[in-house]
Amino acid sequence: MEWLKKFDGLFFVAGRSLLGLYFIGPGLSKVFDFTSTLALMQMKGVPFSSVLLPLTIIIQLLGGIFLILGKNLRLTAFILFGLTIVINIYIHNFWTLNGDPSQGHEMQNFVKNLAIAGGLLVLATKDKN
Repeated sequence: MEWLKKFDGLFFVAGRSLLGLYFIGPGLSKVFDFTSTLALMQMKGVPFSSVLLPLTIIIQLLGGIFLILGKNLRLTAFILFGLTIVINIYIHNFWTLNGDPSQGHEMQNFVKNLAIAGGLLVLATKDKN
């Protein structure tokens, strides 16, 4: 498998870019569906929702762009890691949905976000700046 090492740079850029797109997509959807997202955050009990939603949008958009461009990877990955964990706790709180049909879907999102958070921690160790 030694031959795969010559693709390390390509894999690194591709992985970084996919993670970046993962944050840009939801950031843009929050811009275009601001009112519904704010209502969801308020329904889920997110404190200071009207301040945190614009901040989340900025972090997701800039963080995604920074990941794609490879800028300040360690700091960007740590910030996005923290945001992902907070979103998981407040928005994908499957443990409060006993008997609700959406419980399985929210648990799947929670676990997926944990994997993405793990990927961000790995990426944080690869800062070249």
